[in-house]
Amino acid sequence: MVFVSSPCYRFLGKEMVDYICQYLTNIRERRVYPDVQPGYMRDQLPDGAPLEPESWDSIFRDIENIIMPGVVHWQSPQMHAYFPALTSWPSLLGDMLANAINCLGFTWASSPACTELEMNVMDWLAQMMGLPETFLHYHPGSKGGGILQVCATLGTTGVCAFDCLSELGPILWFPLQHWQIPLSRRFRSLKLWFVIRSFGVKKLQDHVRHVSEIVSAQNWKSEEIPTDENVIRKILECAETNRLTLAIKEREQTDYYMVWDLFYQWLNNKGGS
Repeated sequence: MVFVSSPCYRFLGKEMVDYICQYLTNIRERRVYPDVQPGYMRDQLPDGAPLEPESWDSIFRDIENIIMPGVVHWQSPQMHAYFPALTSWPSLLGDMLANAINCLGFTWASSPACTELEMNVMDWLAQMMGLPETFLHYHPGSKGGGILQVCATLGTTGVCAFDCLSELGPILWFPLQHWQIPLSRRFRSLKLWFVIRSFGVKKLQDHVRHVSEIVSAQNWKSEEIPTDENVIRKILECAETNRLTLAIKEREQTDYYMVWDLFYQWLNNKGGS
């Protein structure tokens, strides 16, 4: 099937939206970390690109047959590694529109709406986070807004690993002029615009508080405020996990994958129990 008309896109787009809804609704039932080895996909694909158009049914079928077996399901509630990556329905809709417009907002002239929406929603976000006015695009004496550049983690990953800050160099606040979302992220401010308007600040605040309460209860196994003794114990646990991370770093790559695969298997088994 050749994609040449909007009716075709409308029909197949509905099928994809239905698939996405089913995927996210039932994602809890999927294994979080894939049971595959590096290079698993090579034998499942032809040596070269197809010379003639393939049917949509064939393409769609390969989503489950080829793609999903190698996907780490970041949106799963049982995903506890790396960083949180939750999405939302308004965000998905914003992404659809951004892909349709498909502009490159590297200057104001290349897409005024892309540039100005980004400036405004980033100001909204800065205000919601309580950042100083110097981080706003629109304030007296503004030089174009600012951005917080952070390249280190300090016990913030899913396994509470610590980066060696001395190797990373200084971590600073950078007031930048004319900063914006990277070029490859096309009109992504639409996603943030859709999310903030769909939920509102109060609902988003309630969500953050609710998740914080859940995390606190999971971490401390108690609804009470953690004692100094418990805090020290948690810090020592994080340090021990960091020691494991550094030890793995010194091993060969095959050992690295083996150890972390065992760790993910343990997480999956724990989530299913």
